[in-house]
Amino acid sequence: MAKPHKVIITCAVTGAIHTPSMSEHLPVTASEIAEAAIGAAEAGAAIVHLHARDPEDGRPVQTPEAFLPFLQVIKQRSSCVINITTGGAPTMSIADRIRPAERWRPELASLNMGSMNFGLFPMLKRFDEQLKHDWEREYLGNKDILFHNTFADIEYILTTLSAAGTRFEFECYDTAHLYNLKYFLDGGLVKAPLFIQTVFGLMGGIGAHPDDVMHMKRTADRLFGDQYRWSVLGAGRNQLPIAAIAAAMGGNVRVGLEDSLWGAPGRLAASNAEQVVSVRKIIEGMGLEIATPEEAREILDLSGVDMVAF
Repeated sequence: MAKPHKVIITCAVTGAIHTPSMSEHLPVTASEIAEAAIGAAEAGAAIVHLHARDPEDGRPVQTPEAFLPFLQVIKQRSSCVINITTGGAPTMSIADRIRPAERWRPELASLNMGSMNFGLFPMLKRFDEQLKHDWEREYLGNKDILFHNTFADIEYILTTLSAAGTRFEFECYDTAHLYNLKYFLDGGLVKAPLFIQTVFGLMGGIGAHPDDVMHMKRTADRLFGDQYRWSVLGAGRNQLPIAAIAAAMGGNVRVGLEDSLWGAPGRLAASNAEQVVSVRKIIEGMGLEIATPEEAREILDLSGVDMVAF
């Protein structure tokens, strides 16, 4: 009998989607982000996915200098794999979005695999009255966001970061993004094993129905066969149900306050670590084991922490 796979848990610690007024538990300052990432790693996350925030008002920022304080602390206190965003926020330019990963050369960086409409505005219905900062309402209410990830953008990020040994978490919000990734694989700009993060339930991308999950998995299987490692990201209340589906099917999972603020129906999660603990219970309840950071490095063929520049 084949040995059950070990599940890689990624924790997306703060992100650019939710704003500080939505939850007092969302980490904003460098010290908060570092502590949240370390807590998630101690709870069982092998990978932490990181954005930066302006400590004054919590808006997303994408300067290398904003990342460095928490990158250094996490590296010193944890063996987890550090994954730096190249998505930033959908309102940022490609040049701005790539700068932190280009400067600090992480083992892993996220990469969105196609342009798409990006709608945060449904969240205003729930959070409008509690928003405290002027930028939040404008940012969330914008119905004119096109998340810019052209073939030229993707090629630029791939060639720039691959040269330093960084590998990628390929974020695919719809089946077209899987086909885009196949184009780059066939062209030799990416290499197996591909770490494919299929994203469900964000406005502008594929939905969060189990049929949507199955459709993305079937498409990825057909396009990539044994050349990829599958992971899922379910937005909002879809986080744990979709994680359970994927874990049962041999996949990996992503949780964290970037993707969902919730710990239970109607209750905000107190921390990223709480969400890691919740998904770990599901995984271990199935008789599966979670991957350690070193096992995740081996599964994803990462170069190791010694190659980073922070």
